[in-house]
Amino acid sequence: MTIAKWLRQERALLIALAIAVIAYVGEHSVLEMGQAASMIAAGALIATIVLASMRVAHHAETLAVKVGDPYGTMILTLSAVAVEVIILAIMMSGESSPTLVRDTIYAAVMLDINGILGLAALLGGLKHGEQPYNDDSSRTYGVMILTAMGISMIVPEFIPDAKWHYYSAFTIVAMIALYALFLRMQVGQHSYFFSYSYPRTEKKLAAAEDDHDEESTTTSVVTILIGVVVIGLLAEFMSAFMNNGLKGTGAPPAIAAIVVAAISAAPEILTALRAALRNRMQATVNIAMGASLSTVILTVPVMEAIALYTGQPFIMAMSPGQTVMVMITLIAAAINLNDGETNAIEGMTHFILFATFIMLTALGL
Repeated sequence: MTIAKWLRQERALLIALAIAVIAYVGEHSVLEMGQAASMIAAGALIATIVLASMRVAHHAETLAVKVGDPYGTMILTLSAVAVEVIILAIMMSGESSPTLVRDTIYAAVMLDINGILGLAALLGGLKHGEQPYNDDSSRTYGVMILTAMGISMIVPEFIPDAKWHYYSAFTIVAMIALYALFLRMQVGQHSYFFSYSYPRTEKKLAAAEDDHDEESTTTSVVTILIGVVVIGLLAEFMSAFMNNGLKGTGAPPAIAAIVVAAISAAPEILTALRAALRNRMQATVNIAMGASLSTVILTVPVMEAIALYTGQPFIMAMSPGQTVMVMITLIAAAINLNDGETNAIEGMTHFILFATFIMLTALGL
């Protein structure tokens, strides 16, 4: 691919970069204009970040098509988590809530399992009826999410403040050990857990591959790296504008967390919904459950390491309401995703749980 063609295809990233430059030049002027101007600027930057993350997700999806499952969905989820970690790290370096990391992980799990998976199963079920997938994947994801969230976000409630750094170091090691073994099994011995053999004609297969043939692996990797850097720049200014805009408004602290979770999940939502509407529920399950697991098991050690480095602990223990919602979600997922088929009723139960999460957040709970 020529540079000129790449520039034409990546107009969105170029626009995002230009906006980052404008934000850099005008940051102080916007902050001096007051809260309303800051919120407008933050909204514009959020839209720009989503635009840039769509391009990152596109190239991640290109790589995913080339390598196939389970590697493909792993690339998609890892790219989303990378965006989330970068935004969180930048926001935590400013004046942010000490519960931002906890609330973002919680919001991501609610959005991925109840929002994405729920809506996909609902719409896919209404269109196709029962949609098959490999139930080994859902069970594996479910127990891993429960273990990771239990260790990192429930047990910390019982850890004395004077000993937080010991448990924080343990959490980092535990998360890395869990993910290292999971990754080895996912791409090796138990890779068949995360795939499902759907009937597919050679014509459709060739068409799907041809859509991505023009973009080389090197081009996709380089573009992903450029996109992540641009998103990091945009996130730094977005954080400053959002903190200034929300200051003293009485808005729920979790608003910023939902924004971060939604930004990272935006590309996944479209991919998961497309898969469900094409009756490819395995990809949807891998994306929704895989994104939840990756968010917990990769975000936690990075942010805990930052806490140890700075000497300032974050509040990782979930509130009672959050704990109850996570338990209901994982129990519902264990029941719904236990038979190898989803349907509209199962999708609706998760989507109602997502609506409940939004309602509790609006109430400040």
